[in-house]
Amino acid sequence: MSELTAVAMSGGLDSSAVAWLLSRAGRPVVGLSMLLWDRSTETTHGRCCAPLDLGDAKRVARQCGIPHYTIKMDREFRERVVDPFVDDYLAGRTPIPCTGCNTWIKFDLFLERARALGAERMATGHYARILDGPDGLELHTAADAAKDQSYYLFELTQEQLAASSFPLGDKTKPEVRELARESGLLVAEKGESMEICFVAGGIREFVEEQVAARPERFAAAALGRASEVVDRAGSVLGTAEPYYRYTVGQRRGLGVAAGERLYVLDVNARENRLTVGPERELLASGLAGERLHWIGSPPAGEIEATVRIRSRHPGVRASIRPGAERRVEVEFETGQFGVTPGQAAVFYEGTRVLGGCWIESAR
Repeated sequence: MSELTAVAMSGGLDSSAVAWLLSRAGRPVVGLSMLLWDRSTETTHGRCCAPLDLGDAKRVARQCGIPHYTIKMDREFRERVVDPFVDDYLAGRTPIPCTGCNTWIKFDLFLERARALGAERMATGHYARILDGPDGLELHTAADAAKDQSYYLFELTQEQLAASSFPLGDKTKPEVRELARESGLLVAEKGESMEICFVAGGIREFVEEQVAARPERFAAAALGRASEVVDRAGSVLGTAEPYYRYTVGQRRGLGVAAGERLYVLDVNARENRLTVGPERELLASGLAGERLHWIGSPPAGEIEATVRIRSRHPGVRASIRPGAERRVEVEFETGQFGVTPGQAAVFYEGTRVLGGCWIESAR
Protein backbone atom coordinates (compact mmCIF):
# COMPACT_ATOMS: atom_id res chain seq x y z
CA MET A 1 0.00 0.00 0.00
CA SER A 2 1.20 3.54 -0.80
CA GLU A 3 2.29 5.89 1.92
CA LEU A 4 -0.40 8.06 3.49
CA THR A 5 0.22 11.75 2.68
CA ALA A 6 -1.09 14.57 4.86
CA VAL A 7 -1.96 17.71 2.91
CA ALA A 8 -1.72 20.96 4.84
CA MET A 9 -5.04 22.54 3.84
CA SER A 10 -5.54 26.23 4.58
CA GLY A 11 -8.72 26.56 2.56
CA GLY A 12 -6.89 28.51 -0.14
CA LEU A 13 -6.51 27.78 -3.83
CA ASP A 14 -3.01 26.29 -3.73
CA SER A 15 -3.41 23.76 -0.94
CA SER A 16 -6.82 22.78 -2.33
CA ALA A 17 -5.24 22.09 -5.72
CA VAL A 18 -2.60 19.92 -4.03
CA ALA A 19 -5.29 17.84 -2.30
CA TRP A 20 -7.12 17.41 -5.58
CA LEU A 21 -4.01 16.41 -7.54
CA LEU A 22 -2.89 13.81 -5.02
CA SER A 23 -6.35 12.34 -4.51
CA ARG A 24 -6.89 12.04 -8.27
CA ALA A 25 -3.50 10.34 -8.62
CA GLY A 26 -4.82 7.52 -6.45
CA ARG A 27 -2.63 8.40 -3.48
CA PRO A 28 -3.93 7.77 0.08
CA VAL A 29 -4.48 11.33 1.33
CA VAL A 30 -5.77 13.01 4.47
CA GLY A 31 -6.45 16.72 4.71
CA LEU A 32 -5.26 18.51 7.85
CA SER A 33 -5.98 22.12 8.72
CA MET A 34 -4.12 23.92 11.48
CA LEU A 35 -5.99 25.96 14.09
CA LEU A 36 -3.26 28.44 14.99
CA TRP A 37 -4.97 31.67 15.96
CA ASP A 38 -8.43 32.56 17.30
CA ARG A 39 -10.36 34.24 14.50
CA SER A 40 -13.77 32.93 15.45
CA THR A 41 -15.32 36.40 15.30
CA GLU A 42 -14.05 37.27 11.81
CA THR A 43 -16.05 36.90 8.60
CA THR A 44 -13.35 37.44 5.96
CA HIS A 45 -11.30 35.07 3.83
CA GLY A 46 -7.53 34.86 3.63
CA ARG A 47 -6.74 34.93 7.35
CA CYS A 48 -5.09 32.35 9.53
CA CYS A 49 -7.79 30.09 10.99
CA ALA A 50 -10.68 32.28 9.81
CA PRO A 51 -13.91 30.23 10.01
CA LEU A 52 -14.69 30.72 6.32
CA ASP A 53 -11.28 29.38 5.29
CA LEU A 54 -11.44 26.37 7.59
CA GLY A 55 -14.91 25.69 6.22
CA ASP A 56 -13.59 25.89 2.66
CA ALA A 57 -10.86 23.38 3.50
CA LYS A 58 -13.42 20.92 4.83
CA ARG A 59 -15.67 21.35 1.78
CA VAL A 60 -12.78 20.91 -0.65
CA ALA A 61 -11.72 17.73 1.17
CA ARG A 62 -15.26 16.47 0.67
CA GLN A 63 -14.99 17.28 -3.05
CA CYS A 64 -11.72 15.34 -3.16
CA GLY A 65 -13.25 12.40 -1.32
CA ILE A 66 -10.66 12.46 1.44
CA PRO A 67 -11.00 12.68 5.24
CA HIS A 68 -10.32 16.03 6.87
CA TYR A 69 -9.32 16.98 10.40
CA THR A 70 -8.43 20.20 12.16
CA ILE A 71 -5.49 20.08 14.56
CA LYS A 72 -5.11 22.66 17.31
CA MET A 73 -1.65 24.22 17.61
CA ASP A 74 -2.41 27.71 18.87
CA ARG A 75 -0.15 27.51 21.93
CA GLU A 76 2.85 26.43 19.89
CA PHE A 77 2.09 29.02 17.21
CA ARG A 78 2.07 31.79 19.80
CA GLU A 79 5.30 30.60 21.39
CA ARG A 80 7.21 29.96 18.16
CA VAL A 81 5.83 32.58 15.77
CA VAL A 82 3.72 35.34 17.32
CA ASP A 83 5.75 36.08 20.45
CA PRO A 84 9.08 36.15 18.55
CA PHE A 85 7.40 38.45 15.99
CA VAL A 86 6.52 40.93 18.75
CA ASP A 87 9.94 40.47 20.38
CA ASP A 88 11.66 41.37 17.13
CA TYR A 89 9.71 44.60 16.69
CA LEU A 90 10.38 45.57 20.30
CA ALA A 91 14.09 44.91 19.67
CA GLY A 92 14.12 47.19 16.62
CA ARG A 93 14.19 44.37 14.05
CA THR A 94 11.85 43.58 11.16
CA PRO A 95 10.82 39.91 11.37
CA ILE A 96 9.62 37.40 8.76
CA PRO A 97 6.95 35.33 10.54
CA CYS A 98 6.34 33.13 7.47
CA THR A 99 9.81 31.62 7.72
CA GLY A 100 9.38 30.95 11.44
CA CYS A 101 6.03 29.32 10.75
CA ASN A 102 7.57 27.08 8.09
CA THR A 103 10.54 26.15 10.28
CA TRP A 104 8.79 25.49 13.57
CA ILE A 105 5.14 24.81 12.71
CA LYS A 106 4.48 23.47 9.19
CA PHE A 107 7.59 21.35 8.69
CA ASP A 108 8.18 20.45 12.32
CA LEU A 109 5.12 20.28 14.55
CA PHE A 110 2.63 19.67 11.73
CA LEU A 111 4.75 16.81 10.39
CA GLU A 112 4.94 15.34 13.90
CA ARG A 113 1.15 15.50 14.29
CA ALA A 114 0.61 14.06 10.83
CA ARG A 115 2.85 11.11 11.64
CA ALA A 116 0.90 10.53 14.84
CA LEU A 117 -2.18 10.10 12.64
CA GLY A 118 -0.39 7.53 10.47
CA ALA A 119 0.87 9.75 7.65
CA GLU A 120 4.43 9.22 6.48
CA ARG A 121 4.67 12.25 4.22
CA MET A 122 3.27 15.75 3.97
CA ALA A 123 2.42 17.93 0.99
CA THR A 124 1.92 21.69 0.88
CA GLY A 125 1.01 24.33 -1.67
CA HIS A 126 4.41 26.01 -1.58
CA TYR A 127 5.87 27.12 -4.89
CA ALA A 128 9.31 25.48 -4.70
CA ARG A 129 10.91 22.24 -5.88
CA ILE A 130 12.70 19.34 -4.16
CA LEU A 131 15.22 17.62 -6.45
CA ASP A 132 17.69 14.78 -6.04
CA GLY A 133 21.29 15.96 -6.01
CA PRO A 134 24.66 14.21 -5.93
CA ASP A 135 24.96 14.76 -2.18
CA GLY A 136 21.32 14.44 -1.14
CA LEU A 137 18.07 16.29 -1.58
CA GLU A 138 18.15 19.88 -2.81
CA LEU A 139 15.69 22.75 -2.51
CA HIS A 140 15.22 24.73 -5.73
CA THR A 141 13.23 27.72 -6.85
CA ALA A 142 9.81 27.24 -8.39
CA ALA A 143 9.22 27.17 -12.13
CA ASP A 144 7.03 30.26 -11.68
CA ALA A 145 9.53 32.92 -10.60
CA ALA A 146 6.71 35.33 -9.75
CA LYS A 147 5.35 32.90 -7.14
CA ASP A 148 8.62 31.35 -5.91
CA GLN A 149 8.62 30.80 -2.12
CA SER A 150 12.00 29.14 -1.69
CA TYR A 151 13.30 32.19 0.22
CA TYR A 152 10.97 31.33 3.12
CA LEU A 153 12.11 27.70 3.24
CA PHE A 154 15.87 28.10 3.65
CA GLU A 155 15.88 26.60 7.18
CA LEU A 156 14.52 23.21 6.08
CA THR A 157 16.65 20.14 6.78
CA GLN A 158 17.40 17.02 4.76
CA GLU A 159 14.98 15.04 6.92
CA GLN A 160 12.19 17.54 6.37
CA LEU A 161 12.76 17.62 2.61
CA ALA A 162 12.69 13.82 2.51
CA ALA A 163 9.25 13.79 4.13
CA SER A 164 7.80 16.65 2.07
CA SER A 165 6.50 17.30 -1.42
CA PHE A 166 5.58 20.48 -3.30
CA PRO A 167 3.30 19.36 -6.14
CA LEU A 168 2.90 22.92 -7.46
CA GLY A 169 6.62 23.63 -7.78
CA ASP A 170 6.68 23.02 -11.55
CA LYS A 171 3.42 24.86 -12.24
CA THR A 172 2.47 28.50 -12.70
CA LYS A 173 -0.27 30.19 -10.70
CA PRO A 174 -2.52 30.58 -13.79
CA GLU A 175 -2.12 26.85 -14.47
CA VAL A 176 -3.14 26.02 -10.90
CA ARG A 177 -6.19 28.26 -11.11
CA GLU A 178 -7.22 26.74 -14.43
CA LEU A 179 -6.82 23.26 -12.93
CA ALA A 180 -9.13 24.26 -10.08
CA ARG A 181 -11.69 25.63 -12.52
CA GLU A 182 -11.65 22.53 -14.70
CA SER A 183 -11.98 20.35 -11.58
CA GLY A 184 -14.89 22.38 -10.25
CA LEU A 185 -13.18 23.20 -6.96
CA LEU A 186 -15.22 25.70 -4.98
CA VAL A 187 -12.13 27.83 -4.30
CA ALA A 188 -11.18 28.22 -7.98
CA GLU A 189 -11.75 31.98 -7.98
CA LYS A 190 -10.46 32.63 -4.46
CA GLY A 191 -7.92 35.44 -4.11
CA GLU A 192 -4.51 35.42 -2.46
CA SER A 193 -4.18 35.04 1.29
CA MET A 194 -2.90 37.88 3.47
CA GLU A 195 0.87 38.19 3.90
CA ILE A 196 0.92 38.17 7.73
CA CYS A 197 -2.06 35.99 8.39
CA PHE A 198 -2.46 36.61 12.12
CA VAL A 199 -2.42 40.41 11.91
CA ALA A 200 -5.89 41.73 11.10
CA GLY A 201 -5.07 45.45 11.19
CA GLY A 202 -1.78 47.31 11.27
CA ILE A 203 1.41 45.62 12.44
CA ARG A 204 2.25 48.44 14.85
CA GLU A 205 -1.20 48.31 16.41
CA PHE A 206 -0.92 44.54 16.73
CA VAL A 207 2.39 44.84 18.57
CA GLU A 208 0.93 47.37 21.00
CA GLU A 209 -2.15 45.21 21.59
CA GLN A 210 0.00 42.16 22.39
CA VAL A 211 2.21 44.11 24.79
CA ALA A 212 -0.78 45.68 26.53
CA ALA A 213 -2.49 42.31 26.89
CA ARG A 214 0.63 40.55 28.27
CA PRO A 215 2.94 43.12 29.90
CA GLU A 216 4.56 40.39 31.97
CA ARG A 217 5.79 38.72 28.77
CA PHE A 218 7.04 41.73 26.82
CA ALA A 219 9.38 44.55 27.70
CA ALA A 220 7.31 47.70 27.33
CA ALA A 221 9.56 50.46 28.67
CA ALA A 222 9.19 52.65 25.59
CA LEU A 223 5.67 51.62 24.64
CA GLY A 224 3.82 54.69 23.39
CA ARG A 225 6.74 57.07 24.04
CA ALA A 226 8.00 59.37 21.29
CA SER A 227 11.40 58.38 19.94
CA GLU A 228 14.36 60.68 19.44
CA VAL A 229 15.48 61.27 15.84
CA VAL A 230 19.20 61.88 15.20
CA ASP A 231 21.54 61.97 12.24
CA ARG A 232 24.74 59.94 11.81
CA ALA A 233 26.69 62.52 13.79
CA GLY A 234 24.27 62.22 16.73
CA SER A 235 22.67 65.64 16.27
CA VAL A 236 19.04 65.66 17.41
CA LEU A 237 16.66 66.50 14.57
CA GLY A 238 13.37 66.07 16.41
CA THR A 239 11.02 63.38 17.68
CA ALA A 240 8.88 60.76 16.01
CA GLU A 241 6.49 57.99 16.98
CA PRO A 242 7.80 55.09 19.13
CA TYR A 243 10.80 53.31 17.57
CA TYR A 244 8.99 50.01 16.99
CA ARG A 245 6.71 51.74 14.51
CA TYR A 246 9.63 52.06 12.08
CA THR A 247 11.86 49.78 10.05
CA VAL A 248 15.21 50.33 8.34
CA GLY A 249 14.72 52.00 4.96
CA GLN A 250 11.41 53.62 5.88
CA ARG A 251 10.90 57.18 4.64
CA ARG A 252 7.33 58.13 5.49
CA GLY A 253 6.09 59.15 8.90
CA LEU A 254 9.30 60.60 10.32
CA GLY A 255 7.87 64.08 10.80
CA VAL A 256 11.31 65.71 10.54
CA ALA A 257 11.86 68.65 8.22
CA ALA A 258 15.06 68.52 6.17
CA GLY A 259 16.49 69.78 2.92
CA GLU A 260 16.44 66.25 1.43
CA ARG A 261 14.48 63.08 1.92
CA LEU A 262 15.48 61.19 5.03
CA TYR A 263 15.32 57.45 5.60
CA VAL A 264 15.60 55.32 8.72
CA LEU A 265 19.17 54.02 8.90
CA ASP A 266 19.05 52.37 12.33
CA VAL A 267 16.45 51.55 14.98
CA ASN A 268 17.85 51.60 18.52
CA ALA A 269 15.38 49.95 20.87
CA ARG A 270 17.45 50.44 24.02
CA GLU A 271 17.71 54.21 23.54
CA ASN A 272 14.30 54.62 21.84
CA ARG A 273 16.15 56.37 19.03
CA LEU A 274 16.00 56.50 15.24
CA THR A 275 19.07 57.35 13.19
CA VAL A 276 18.13 58.89 9.85
CA GLY A 277 19.96 60.08 6.78
CA PRO A 278 19.80 60.42 2.99
CA GLU A 279 19.13 57.36 0.87
CA ARG A 280 22.79 56.98 -0.14
CA GLU A 281 23.64 56.16 3.49
CA LEU A 282 21.50 53.03 3.26
CA LEU A 283 23.92 51.50 0.78
CA ALA A 284 25.63 48.49 2.40
CA SER A 285 28.75 46.65 1.25
CA GLY A 286 27.70 43.50 3.11
CA LEU A 287 26.12 42.14 6.26
CA ALA A 288 26.77 40.26 9.47
CA GLY A 289 24.50 37.26 9.94
CA GLU A 290 23.58 34.85 12.71
CA ARG A 291 21.93 31.42 12.97
CA LEU A 292 23.62 30.26 9.78
CA HIS A 293 21.96 27.19 8.24
CA TRP A 294 22.99 24.94 5.35
CA ILE A 295 20.44 22.62 3.75
CA GLY A 296 23.15 20.21 2.63
CA SER A 297 26.68 19.65 3.86
CA PRO A 298 28.33 22.90 5.03
CA PRO A 299 31.20 24.20 2.89
CA ALA A 300 34.77 23.83 4.13
CA GLY A 301 35.37 27.57 4.05
CA GLU A 302 34.52 30.73 2.17
CA ILE A 303 32.28 30.38 -0.88
CA GLU A 304 30.72 32.62 -3.50
CA ALA A 305 26.99 32.54 -4.18
CA THR A 306 24.04 34.72 -5.08
CA VAL A 307 22.43 36.26 -2.01
CA ARG A 308 18.86 37.50 -1.75
CA ILE A 309 18.12 39.84 1.17
CA ARG A 310 14.36 39.99 0.57
CA SER A 311 11.90 37.54 -0.96
CA ARG A 312 11.67 39.59 -4.18
CA HIS A 313 15.26 40.80 -4.19
CA PRO A 314 16.90 39.93 -7.55
CA GLY A 315 20.01 38.70 -5.76
CA VAL A 316 23.64 39.82 -5.76
CA ARG A 317 26.86 37.82 -6.03
CA ALA A 318 28.68 37.78 -2.73
CA SER A 319 31.47 36.18 -0.74
CA ILE A 320 30.16 34.18 2.22
CA ARG A 321 32.54 33.60 5.12
CA PRO A 322 31.19 31.26 7.83
CA GLY A 323 32.42 31.87 11.37
CA ALA A 324 32.09 30.33 14.81
CA GLU A 325 28.76 29.76 16.59
CA ARG A 326 26.75 29.84 13.34
CA ARG A 327 27.77 33.39 12.54
CA VAL A 328 28.66 34.56 9.04
CA GLU A 329 30.03 37.56 7.16
CA VAL A 330 28.66 38.34 3.70
CA GLU A 331 30.44 40.76 1.36
CA PHE A 332 28.46 41.93 -1.69
CA GLU A 333 30.02 42.30 -5.13
CA THR A 334 28.10 45.58 -5.43
CA GLY A 335 26.50 47.66 -2.66
CA GLN A 336 22.88 46.94 -1.79
CA PHE A 337 20.03 48.98 -0.35
CA GLY A 338 17.59 47.58 2.20
CA VAL A 339 19.81 45.35 4.36
CA THR A 340 17.43 45.07 7.30
CA PRO A 341 18.12 43.43 10.69
CA GLY A 342 15.64 40.64 11.34
CA GLN A 343 15.24 39.71 7.69
CA ALA A 344 16.88 36.68 6.06
CA ALA A 345 19.82 36.51 3.67
CA VAL A 346 19.34 33.39 1.54
CA PHE A 347 22.15 31.85 -0.52
CA TYR A 348 21.56 30.50 -4.05
CA GLU A 349 23.64 28.76 -6.69
CA GLY A 350 21.54 28.96 -9.81
CA THR A 351 18.09 27.71 -8.81
CA ARG A 352 19.39 25.77 -5.80
CA VAL A 353 18.99 27.11 -2.27
CA LEU A 354 22.20 26.42 -0.38
CA GLY A 355 21.03 27.84 2.95
CA GLY A 356 20.98 31.22 4.60
CA CYS A 357 21.18 33.28 7.76
CA TRP A 358 19.35 35.96 9.71
CA ILE A 359 20.61 39.50 9.20
CA GLU A 360 22.10 40.97 12.36
CA SER A 361 23.45 44.21 10.88
CA ALA A 362 24.48 45.89 7.66
CA ARG A 363 28.14 46.49 6.84
